[in-house]
Amino acid sequence: MPTTAKLKPGRMQPTLGGSTYVQPSKMVWKPTQFEKVSIKVLYENKTAGEMTCLLKLEPGASLPMHVHAELEQSYVVAGSITDHDGTAHAGDYVWRKAGSVHENRSDTGAVVLAVYRKPNIFQHSTGLNEGMAQKS
Repeated sequence: MPTTAKLKPGRMQPTLGGSTYVQPSKMVWKPTQFEKVSIKVLYENKTAGEMTCLLKLEPGASLPMHVHAELEQSYVVAGSITDHDGTAHAGDYVWRKAGSVHENRSDTGAVVLAVYRKPNIFQHSTGLNEGMAQKS
């Protein structure tokens, strides 16, 4: 169970070791089960189902039909991603409601910062987080 921060009277002091620095530029892109889609996991809490990651979609890549079990947030760092509702370009942010269903593709290629509260449920997958799981 996470510790809840408590304010104490007087001057606050920083929590040593309370920050985790991640250097994505030094990480290797790992393949996913989806062709032309790779991942760098920046943060993951498997118990809670939370994940923050960078997704790289090569030109022509697609993520098949899936349901968002919880809110999904995506910031397009480079390129563009498209679904039935529209296209998000570099610098755009899109969030998807819990229970929403869609498939995603990138005609141009893209790098996306994605934040998941719960794993997506892919139509043709064996489990909840199978779609974004890294191949060993």
